[in-house]
Amino acid sequence: MRRFRITAYVTSVLLAAGVALTGATAAQASEQAAPTGYVALGDSYSSGVGAGSYDSSSGSCKRSTKAYPALWAASHSPSSFNFTACSGARTGDVISGQLGPLGPGTGLVSLTVGGNDAGFADVMTTCVLQSESTCIARVNEAKAYIQNTLPGNLNQVYDAISAKAPVAHVVVLGYPRFYKLSGSCVAGLTENERAAINSAADLLNSTTAKRAADHGFAFGDVTTTFTGHEICSGDSWLHSVNWANPSESYHPTAAGQSGGYLPVFGAAA
Repeated sequence: MRRFRITAYVTSVLLAAGVALTGATAAQASEQAAPTGYVALGDSYSSGVGAGSYDSSSGSCKRSTKAYPALWAASHSPSSFNFTACSGARTGDVISGQLGPLGPGTGLVSLTVGGNDAGFADVMTTCVLQSESTCIARVNEAKAYIQNTLPGNLNQVYDAISAKAPVAHVVVLGYPRFYKLSGSCVAGLTENERAAINSAADLLNSTTAKRAADHGFAFGDVTTTFTGHEICSGDSWLHSVNWANPSESYHPTAAGQSGGYLPVFGAAA
């Protein structure tokens, strides 16, 4: 009887140890298989236009080593890093040309998109070169697009990302307000024009945030980190009109990428 009890006890201990080891092995295998690749999508605010240090192989996409995706990847060493963001990209461009690297191994995705769809480059050109009334009319046109058409475009992008990388954590980032009102600028746009442009940026951000939330994505609001660093602040992290290199106008500087975008993305990621 005693031998039977000892045998049963030893058997139960071995079974328990086997279960524990099996569970640990399964957990370890699951951890090893967890998707850890990072893919950075989007437009010029993600590619890093305005930050300098462009990768020559990226051509007109102007992907910068000082852009927030490259900075984050350099400090976190993801298992893979694919940087497909491109200057000038609209929602359709992201879908047609940037989603190739997404897959089961993608654990993290970042994205800025929507500003080009809404025509912000044309808004700024109009406001710089034409009258206040024409500027504000163009801003209102952009706002109407953001309200009526952009949500559907964003849905298509977000659905495509989810389909290709179903387990990825997706971080959608917004855009900064361009101007500090009642700031240090003594020339250029009128205060009414600056306020109108800021209101359009706010609408773009709130629209994007709502679409991201509805898809279960995180939204990174950079208006907070850029506060005090807008154009007319005296310490701007955004280029104003750059006649020598117009494509960099109204884009974040290297400081804007590292101080404005990187901490917001890092917190959300």
